[in-house]
Amino acid sequence: MKPLKRPARRSLLVVHVAVSVSWLGLTVCLLTLGITAFLTGDTTTAQAATRAMKIFGDWLVVPVALISLLSGLVLALGTSWGLARHRWVWTKFWLTLITTALSIFSLRPGINEAATQGAADINLVVAPSVATATYLFITAVSVLKPWGPTRRGRRLRVSASSGKAVDERSVRRTA
Repeated sequence: MKPLKRPARRSLLVVHVAVSVSWLGLTVCLLTLGITAFLTGDTTTAQAATRAMKIFGDWLVVPVALISLLSGLVLALGTSWGLARHRWVWTKFWLTLITTALSIFSLRPGINEAATQGAADINLVVAPSVATATYLFITAVSVLKPWGPTRRGRRLRVSASSGKAVDERSVRRTA
C-alpha cells in the first residue's frame, strides 16, 4: 500500500484512537448493564438493563468494532509500522480481528436473547469482562510497543542496514 501522507495519517490516527476508546467505553457500559441485569432481584430493572444492552448492541457494537479494525489495518499498511513488521502490531491486529468476530457473532446474539427474556445470565457478565481486559491489553501494547520486530521486520532492517534496496518505510519510525 502507498504510504499515507502526514495529514491523512494523523486524521486516521485520531479516528482510530477515538473509535477504539469508544469501543472500550461501550464494553464497560455493557459490562455494567450485564452485572445489573444479572445481580438485580428486580425484574423491571433487569428488563431495562437488557433493553439498554440491546440498543447498544444493535446500534454501536458492529460499527465501532469494524471501524476500529479497518482504521487500524489502514494505519498499519499505510505507515512504517507495517502489519507484520512488529510483533505488537501483529498482536493488536489478531486480537482486534478476534474480538470483532466475537462481538458480532457471539456477544450480539447473547444480548438479543437476554433482551427477549428480560434477564441476563453470567455470559453477559463474562463476555464484556473478557473484552474489557482485552481492550485494556491492546491499549497497553499500543502505548508500550513491546516485543520488537517480527522475523520479516528483522529481515527488512538487516537489508536496510546492509545497503540493499529496501522500502524506505521499513526503516523510518513514525506514529
